[in-house]
Amino acid sequence: MANCILIADSGSTKTDWILTTAENSILEVETSGINPIRDSRDAIFDVIKNLLAPKLPKEYKVNQIFFYGAGCIDPYRKNVAEVLTSVFGPDAEIAVESDLLGAARALCGNQAGIACILGTGSNSCLYDGKEIVCNTSPLGFILGDEGSGAFLGKTLVGNILKKIFSQKLQDSFFEKFNLTPSIIINKVYREPMPNRFLASLVPFLEEHRENPEIHDMLIWAFQQFFIRNVKAYKHPEMEINCVGSIAFIYKKEIMDAAAIEGLKMGKILQKPAQNIADFHRKTLFFCQKC
Repeated sequence: MANCILIADSGSTKTDWILTTAENSILEVETSGINPIRDSRDAIFDVIKNLLAPKLPKEYKVNQIFFYGAGCIDPYRKNVAEVLTSVFGPDAEIAVESDLLGAARALCGNQAGIACILGTGSNSCLYDGKEIVCNTSPLGFILGDEGSGAFLGKTLVGNILKKIFSQKLQDSFFEKFNLTPSIIINKVYREPMPNRFLASLVPFLEEHRENPEIHDMLIWAFQQFFIRNVKAYKHPEMEINCVGSIAFIYKKEIMDAAAIEGLKMGKILQKPAQNIADFHRKTLFFCQKC
């Protein structure tokens, strides 16, 4: 039986799992998302025991697990660790860390650098090649999350409802989403998870990204991310590395915004899981096949 490492990159919507040996990844699985701040221990157990475990080949033994996820902070992350132990046994070495550390290891490996997440929310950190040494609090989409899907959606809606954008863009927006101003206000102020609703509007920006009004808005939004988050680390010589759906889709606009702010861009990835697996293959000792 071969010993393996199980890697997880988890968000609130989905979790990417990679089973890897010392040589290469052998299996990738996608399950529902796990967020221990939101999810009960039973809900976490259901995902790992019933959605993940049956898909893992029996000829491999999981002896190390590295779980990186949203909401994996004290004291909540202990629920994830306890469930993993109950499913894979007490002999498995288990580490449960934040999605931000996972992003840093995926983007920077063993090198110091600045690592960022740009998805539904945003986050960033200064990384020394091993651990996060500084983090500008993202503050969520109401007070912060600059450059995120929720922030882009919030800015878009504000420009539409305040009639800052042209009438043509306003009409296209309302037609695409079948929304009215009152429906938007209700979804943002009265319904749960308004950040997800706002982020769901981002495809309109991608569709119209060549429109000068949209282009200028995108550049401004990513400038705000750099100004209010990244510049706080006071390392203008370091490359800025990003991961996430927004980072991947708006790579050009992000690079343009960074150039305006006198910053250098490094890697931009859509998903970190495979790069996290590469990091652990390079840095950890693997047992040989039994």
